[in-house]
Amino acid sequence: MAGLFEAGVPRPLADRMRPERLEELVGQDHLLGKDSPVGRMLQQGRLASMVLWGPPGCGKTTMARLIANEVDLIFEPLSAVFSGVADLRKIFDRARKRRAIGQGTLLFMDEVHRFNRAQQDGFLPYVEDGTVVLVGATTENPSFELNAALLSRCQVFVLRRLDDMALDAMLSRAEEIEGRQLPLKPEGRLAVKAMADGDGRFLLNLVEELFQIDPTMRLDSAGVAATVQRRAPVYDKNKEEHYNLISALHKSLRGSDVDAALYWLARMLIGGEDRTYILRRLIRFASEDVGMADPQALPHALACWNSYDRLGSPEGDLAIAQCVIQLATAPKSNATYKALGAACGAAREGGSLMPPAHILNAATVMMQDLGYGSNYSYDHDAEDGFSGQDYFPEGMERRRLYNPIERGFEREVVKRLAYWGKLRRRRGEGEGKLPGE
Repeated sequence: MAGLFEAGVPRPLADRMRPERLEELVGQDHLLGKDSPVGRMLQQGRLASMVLWGPPGCGKTTMARLIANEVDLIFEPLSAVFSGVADLRKIFDRARKRRAIGQGTLLFMDEVHRFNRAQQDGFLPYVEDGTVVLVGATTENPSFELNAALLSRCQVFVLRRLDDMALDAMLSRAEEIEGRQLPLKPEGRLAVKAMADGDGRFLLNLVEELFQIDPTMRLDSAGVAATVQRRAPVYDKNKEEHYNLISALHKSLRGSDVDAALYWLARMLIGGEDRTYILRRLIRFASEDVGMADPQALPHALACWNSYDRLGSPEGDLAIAQCVIQLATAPKSNATYKALGAACGAAREGGSLMPPAHILNAATVMMQDLGYGSNYSYDHDAEDGFSGQDYFPEGMERRRLYNPIERGFEREVVKRLAYWGKLRRRRGEGEGKLPGE
């Protein structure tokens, strides 16, 4: 009787649209096609344990269910959010009994990264002896969140966010099931796909709302925005997306792509990123990637931080944007960054070499007797303000650690270093040319 009553209960559109065959699953052809990794396994009638890594709403659960059907495995779904070790034991017991009669089990563990390390280790013996084929689903980078032991026993497959073509296919399928067109103008249809942001589940929720309005209406983008709820961009400032976006911002700045840099900045601001974190990275960039090519980049970045501290958000966000524009359009040089690395390498190699005696302060009579400060040449006494003395440790040859480039202000620095090098050689200090000259 329960089935009789259930038959009259309306089913959500997402449930009615659930694919029944792998061919109906959109957007993941790179995994399911005939010449793709999962596709080849299915053609051979075998299945390895795997981790499906992808954004929300890309079809991880549906893919796992359809794969189980394809190779005739019993589908046992669990969520790490709601399940524990006791639930796993029950599944493993059932899987053992099935295995004894020749029936395999696919254990689908949603949000597998939510299990702690000890819980993840609990899978290992059952995966190794073939009691279950494990298919884990996660939105987080498996290399950060899953045990190395578990990862070594699973293949990791990356699912893509649904592209325009996949979202179009889902909209058309929804219209086919409902038997009518969505109340959308072409620009409204584009707006719906943009709002879904690659999430098929969210798209179907939007579509279900749209099917409830007057079918004679035709909504443009503004009408869609006023009718349905906008989806916030996916951004977790404590997880991988946080590092992905700051990397995108940094590399856009380095590539002098001011428009792309502003876009990634906006993504972080809208996502609620800590402004102080962004400003710290911008100050780092000012030294690492602009450096002496524009010596004003660092004080400008500090001034922008100071402005943000005084104003806060949203007014102070403009100062951050100004800093991004300044750094993106500045001449670039990593000579300072490389010079520090080279200097640290030389310091480690040289060990505890003492400074030459002539540049040591003779604070006591004994130090004077030992020759501290002896033969020191005071540079300001030289006619051109340059003594040409060697300040490297005794026993260490001079090294060229800082190599400025012919861009921005460093073009002037190149000239100064060349001039001082000429004077040094003329005065007999460090005979011959310096390395790199």
